Amino acid sequence: MDFVTVSKAVSDAEAELVKSRLEANGFFVNLKTEDVAVSFGYGAALGGVQVQVPEADAENARALLASTEPEAS
Repeated sequence: MDFVTVSKAVSDAEAELVKSRLEANGFFVNLKTEDVAVSFGYGAALGGVQVQVPEADAENARALLASTEPEAS
């Protein structure tokens, strides 16, 4: 399964929030991180934490993240 980055976060906490929103709406999420970069505060400069979903779901995931509508419950 190929994963595609749909969002980038500066910190683990920010990435977890995005991940939670996607998972609450049925997406399978993978976080790809440059652990050392984030730990030492260089996350933004080196790509931080990449929030990824399967390639087939990328368009829908991006649309959800761009929307301001409440998520499905």
